[in-house]
Amino acid sequence: MASAAEQLAANMNMGSFAKATELHKRLLFTLLALLVYRIGTYVPIPGINSEAFLQFFQNPDGQRGILDMFNMFSGGAVERMAVFALNVTPYISASIIVQLMGAVYPPWEKLKKEGGESGRKQLNQYTRYLTVVLALAQSFGIAVGLNAQPGLIDEPGLFFIATTVVSLTGGTMFLMWLGEQVTARGVGNGISLIIFAGIVAVLPGTVARMLGLAQQGQMSVFVLLFLAVLAIATIVFIVFMERAQRRLLIQYPKRQEGNRMAGGERSFLPLKVNTAGVIPPIFASSLLLLPTTVAQMTATADLPAWMSWLPLLTAQLSHGQPLFMVLYGALIIFFCFFYTSITFNPEDTAENLRKYGGFLPGIRPGKRTAEYLDYVLTRLTVIGAAYITAVCLLPELMVAQMGNSLYFGGTSILIVVSVTMDTVAQIQSQLLAHQYEGLIKKAKLRGRGGRGAPTPVRR
Repeated sequence: MASAAEQLAANMNMGSFAKATELHKRLLFTLLALLVYRIGTYVPIPGINSEAFLQFFQNPDGQRGILDMFNMFSGGAVERMAVFALNVTPYISASIIVQLMGAVYPPWEKLKKEGGESGRKQLNQYTRYLTVVLALAQSFGIAVGLNAQPGLIDEPGLFFIATTVVSLTGGTMFLMWLGEQVTARGVGNGISLIIFAGIVAVLPGTVARMLGLAQQGQMSVFVLLFLAVLAIATIVFIVFMERAQRRLLIQYPKRQEGNRMAGGERSFLPLKVNTAGVIPPIFASSLLLLPTTVAQMTATADLPAWMSWLPLLTAQLSHGQPLFMVLYGALIIFFCFFYTSITFNPEDTAENLRKYGGFLPGIRPGKRTAEYLDYVLTRLTVIGAAYITAVCLLPELMVAQMGNSLYFGGTSILIVVSVTMDTVAQIQSQLLAHQYEGLIKKAKLRGRGGRGAPTPVRR
C-alpha cells in the first residue's frame, strides 16, 4: 500500500501548482534575482576598453587556458570584464578554507560541532570576512595585470587599479548577498543557481560555435553528432548516478505494550553513491582558478628574469595539459572524501540508531555499527569519486585531442544537471507541503463541523 507521501505525490498536478501561491512568490523572486545577475554580467568595469579586451581574451597568442572555464562559470562576464567577472569564486574558496579549518583547527571544530545554530552563523560570518579578503587580493591581481597590458585601459594608473578593485570586490559581495537571499526567499541553493545561470547562459554560444565550425568545414559532421550523443549519454549517466543509493535495512525490536506487541518495524537508511554532490568539481575549479587567473593576466607582461618560469606554468595549467588534468582529478577525489566526511558522520548515525532502538541485522549497535557504516560509505565514495572524475576529465582528454578552440565542459553539464534535479526536488517538496497543509485544514474544518453542527429535530 502506498504511503501518504506517495499518494500526495501522485496527486500533484498543474491544479495543485496553481494553488501554491507561496511557491509562486518564491519562484518569481528567484527569477528576478537571476535576471539581476545576468544584467550585471554586461556592465563593464570603469576605464576598460571592452573591444580591445575582447580581442585580447579571444586570441592572447592562442593560450586562453583556464580562463575559458572561468568565463563559463561567470556567464560570459570575463570576456566582457564586467563587475561580476569574479562571480562567487572568492566565496566558494572562502567556504573551502573555513570548512578545512573547521576540521583541523580545534576552536572552529568545537564551534561547528557544539555551537549549534549560533556556531553555524559565526562560521558563516568568518566565511564572509574571508570572502572580502580573497576578493580584494584576486581583484588587485587582475587590476595590476590589466594595467600592464598596453591598449586595454583608457587611462592606466593607480586610479584604474583602485576602481577595478572596488568594482570587482563589490560585485562579488553583491552576488554573495544575492545568493543568500535566493536561498532564504527563493527556491534552491542561491550560490549554486548563480553558477547554474552563468553556465546555461554560455551554453547556447558554445553550441553556436560548434555549428559554425561544422559549417566552415573545420569540424566534421560525424564529430558534431558524436559530441551530441556524448552529451546526451553524459546527462543520462549523471541522472542515474545521482539517484543511485545503497539502502541499508534497519530493524526495530518488538516490545510488549499492555496486551499487544508493538514495534518490529523495518525501515531503510539510504546512502547515496555521490554524497558530496556537485561540490567537489566546483571546489576543485575554484582552487585552480585562484592562482592561475592572475598568472594568465601577467604571463604576457614584461617579467623579470626570476619569474621566467611563469609563462611555462601558465601553459601547463591550460585545458588538456597533463598537469592540469592531474591536479584537477586529484582535487576532485580529495573533496569527494572530505565533503562526505563533513556531511555524514557514521558515529553520530550509529548513536542515534542505538538511542531509538534501531539496529542493522547481524551487526552490534554502537561502535560496530559505526565501523560498518564507515566501511560502506567509503566504498560508495570511491565509486562516486571515480564517477565525478570521469565525467569532468573526459572532456579534458577531448580538448587535448581537438585543441582549445572547443571547450565542451563535463563539469558544466554535471553542475547543470545536479542543480536542476535539486531545484525540481525542492519545488516538489514545496508542493507536497502545500497539499499536506490543505489536507490538514480540510480535516480540521470537517472535525469542527461534525462536533459543532446542531442536530435537526423533527416535530
